[in-house]
Amino acid sequence: MEQLPANHIVDTEPIGTVVEVHGPVVLIHCDRLPPLRQALIAHNGERSYTFEVYQHLDRENIRAITLEEPAGLRRGMRVHDRGAPLSIPVSPQCLGRLLDAFGAPLDDGPPLSGNERRPIHAHPAPFHETTAASGILETGIKVIDLLSPFVRGGKTGLFGGAGVGKTVLIMEFMHAIVALHRGVSVFAGVGERIREGHELWHEMRDAGVMPHTLIVLGQMDESPGIRFRVGLAALTYAEYLRDSLGTEVLFLMDNVFRFAQAGSEISGLLGRIPATVGYQPTLMSEVAELEDRIISTRSGALTSVQAVYVPADDMSDPAVNAILGHLDSMVILSRSQASKGIYPAVDPLQSTTSLMDRRVLGDRHYAAAEGVREHLARYRELEDMIAMLGIQELSEHDRRMVLRARKLQRYLTQPFHVTAEHAGMKGVSVPLEETLSDCERFLKGEYDELSEDECYMRGAMGRPRP
Repeated sequence: MEQLPANHIVDTEPIGTVVEVHGPVVLIHCDRLPPLRQALIAHNGERSYTFEVYQHLDRENIRAITLEEPAGLRRGMRVHDRGAPLSIPVSPQCLGRLLDAFGAPLDDGPPLSGNERRPIHAHPAPFHETTAASGILETGIKVIDLLSPFVRGGKTGLFGGAGVGKTVLIMEFMHAIVALHRGVSVFAGVGERIREGHELWHEMRDAGVMPHTLIVLGQMDESPGIRFRVGLAALTYAEYLRDSLGTEVLFLMDNVFRFAQAGSEISGLLGRIPATVGYQPTLMSEVAELEDRIISTRSGALTSVQAVYVPADDMSDPAVNAILGHLDSMVILSRSQASKGIYPAVDPLQSTTSLMDRRVLGDRHYAAAEGVREHLARYRELEDMIAMLGIQELSEHDRRMVLRARKLQRYLTQPFHVTAEHAGMKGVSVPLEETLSDCERFLKGEYDELSEDECYMRGAMGRPRP
């Protein structure tokens, strides 16, 4: 049965009554039990409330989570069955729009046209229709394409603490997928601050990529049920665009940790006993439910980039580990890199990818990446010695490696298109071929005479500064 709009009251007999309200958690006494994940609706005379069934307590009572602000909920409200799980309207006109988790417009535009709807809960694509993740998806960002290239049709995580540039990097990926691959992007803002969502929307429009982008926001002040389900709603749109357009689709989430937090909040409200470090006992299966649907099919490629907040910069956090197990590439954003003015603040030694194999990348790319890593690793080993004794105390070989590593470190910085207005520097995109050529010349010593400032915040070495 097709779900009706969120503010519509189903013209059926009520199936139950609200008997307890604990914030966003409601206990409903039912005449007949609706199935788990069924959408329910209630009305208080001024506004309607949508619920999702989470628990069957006995033959007559269920617990549900409200998917709206719970203010106004009260005991005695009559509850109606929506007849299906929560679904959202889908349409080719969704591109260029800013929507909420119900598919309703947040951009003051008209509702999506068309009658097609898709449930946000769905099984992954069948095995016989899926295609394996393979090949490099170029981004035009030098440090990413060289040392941690994205897997086309795979999943990449951007790991970092607060303020190291995860959101800016995600915005640049959205620009790249439009400019380089003529694809489309779906952005899921999970627990986004209202200010951040507003800035993202305006910056995407100013950068000229909004016509090829869909933004779905579940804001920080909304119910944990919304923050827990907005990722699935955005993924449903990404699957629709993959199947209907047959093009490159980039699915971005900022950030997945807030998805895990919302699940933990709901679990506590439902009275479940916490597991490791206070997280919900269902953490692994909830993350897997989301991640396993991010898959490419014969219709089109679905590539995912997910920002992951790392609490206290602790990579051993259970939520971080649960997400990490599903990823093909891991990009670590380092606070120490950011403090040196190295942007994007990617840690070149910790960031990894499943593509870092000579048979996949080819001899040239693999040799260049390993050479750059070797120089940067040696520089990191010698940093303390240089700070205490000075670079003059190093051997000639080590001194040469350190000087080249410092130039390479600055070469791997880059001005972004999405920050051009604020930074005062025009953004640049560097093809992988030019990045490899420049790194080979650095490693051979052809740029030894250049100063470090001449290597900083620029595109390819053969091009003028932006």
